[in-house]
Amino acid sequence: MKVSIYTDGSARGNPGNGGYGVVMISGTHRKELSAGYRLTTNNRMELLAVIVAIESMKLPNLNITVFTDSKYVCEAVEKRWVFNWVKIGFKDKKNPDLWRRFLELYPKHTIQFKWIKGHAGHPLNERCDQLATAAADGKNLLIDAFYEQEQSKNNMI
Repeated sequence: MKVSIYTDGSARGNPGNGGYGVVMISGTHRKELSAGYRLTTNNRMELLAVIVAIESMKLPNLNITVFTDSKYVCEAVEKRWVFNWVKIGFKDKKNPDLWRRFLELYPKHTIQFKWIKGHAGHPLNERCDQLATAAADGKNLLIDAFYEQEQSKNNMI
């Protein structure tokens, strides 16, 4: 079964309030996901969008194409950088918690990444941007616990 996943992340201030937006399409089925966080970064939201989308898949062994405007996410996987980051224990790399979460999901499906230019009028990318920014601007924002703990540690040094 083929699934197309479109994702986007947003952060107001970077770091600041952030959110992600996802549009998933398989055949005639379409599903949208989004959530907002009180303190996070754009790259974390870009990656979290991909993770949440893949986690929401109910069937194993899907053929998934992720369309993202994040070169950070796309190139880390397609150029296989993230697999080298594992070998070095993510030393000096950002977002190890999310990358580890992604890597648990990655072998369960056949996943391909396609970079698309953001804010270029692609309807599904634009929809993801709307979802992500609305989530970032929303009420009852979630806590990005790992990020906030890391920020707290760094501010104490």
